[in-house]
Amino acid sequence: MTSNLDIIVAGGGRVGFQTAEILANRGHDVTIIERDEGIVSEIADEWIATVIQGDATNPDIIEQAGIERADAIAALTGETGLNLAVCLAASELNPGIRTIVRIERAAGTAYTRFVDAVLFPERAGARVAANEIVGSDVQTLADVTGDLDIMLVRVAEGAPAAGKQLTEVRFPAGTLVVSDDDGHRIARPDTTLTPGNRYVVAVEPDVADEVMNLMRG
Repeated sequence: MTSNLDIIVAGGGRVGFQTAEILANRGHDVTIIERDEGIVSEIADEWIATVIQGDATNPDIIEQAGIERADAIAALTGETGLNLAVCLAASELNPGIRTIVRIERAAGTAYTRFVDAVLFPERAGARVAANEIVGSDVQTLADVTGDLDIMLVRVAEGAPAAGKQLTEVRFPAGTLVVSDDDGHRIARPDTTLTPGNRYVVAVEPDVADEVMNLMRG
């Protein structure tokens, strides 16, 4: 995709509006479709995007939003079924469009057969909250497909793995130390887990506690 995209956001609630605002601030052309008249009025006052009042599952409405020329459509209402319907209709009208659907609960890969990307904002919010609660010593950097986490973990003084090379630490299966936090070098067998330094670690959830015990004590 190019740097300046034509994007349709279906749903002007808190997730849709914040997403549209970020995209607009990055220079993209954004059109919001929202069926609630009161929300439409609030969005219009912000002047961040073109706003169309209507039902985004209605093909006439998404055609009015310029679906034929749009690069992407993000269906971000609070209703998973409605969001999926919007993306399916958009794909029918513009087969090359990128589709993003917001879901209400974790569903694995169930929706990725039909759309290009799945968004679960509650999980993203929980990740931020967990990072803030724990502090800077352990932070989840990103979620990938499924439950695998990419984390940034500071090695604690006195932890079982502190001061040892990777070959000397018996990490459980389901763990991959990717790099140190400067990101210049992929971790190797002779990489030393220096106390006080942080390392990027990919970890499966069922071994996360064991990995934390080794690195944090």
